Amino acid sequence: MKGMVFTEFIEFVEDAYGFEIAQEMIDNSNLSNDAVFTSVGTYDSAEFVTMVIKLSAIVNVGVSDLLIVYGKHLFIRFSILYPHFFPDNITFFDFISKIDNYIHVEVKKLYPDAELPNVTTVVKEDDMIEIIYCSRRKFGDFAHGLLLGAVSFFDEDIDISKQKLEDDGSKVKFVLKRKN
Repeated sequence: MKGMVFTEFIEFVEDAYGFEIAQEMIDNSNLSNDAVFTSVGTYDSAEFVTMVIKLSAIVNVGVSDLLIVYGKHLFIRFSILYPHFFPDNITFFDFISKIDNYIHVEVKKLYPDAELPNVTTVVKEDDMIEIIYCSRRKFGDFAHGLLLGAVSFFDEDIDISKQKLEDDGSKVKFVLKRKN
């Protein structure tokens, strides 16, 4: 998993819960590198999961809820750090339908070792898009948060429904409908 996810997560925890909570999370996580992450490094996703689980126990917020909130936060950070992926003339649906065939392709150019999820558009209509998220990391809740971040960024009135196609979260269907 790319280090940016780790570094942004630690900053998110510091901003949302304070430095002391972030430090307690790190101390309780027994990380192999003592939480020394670089944004361009590659790290074991299990260590990210460990930090989320430890934070969940410390702040008494469910892991699923933390992943969703962090996903939303990270999408907004992506829009700031990588503005070229967010031209003014595209809509939420345009953006979502280009994730696998454009954005992930460009990310792989920058980070060839990145292991990205598959985000496949199954149905696309004027006011609805259905996508399937697949990842061995089982971050369906994180993907949900990223989608919520996209809705916020594009400032569109979109309903998101989620259906786990695999109980472990490795395959999730999202139906995104524009509200009338």
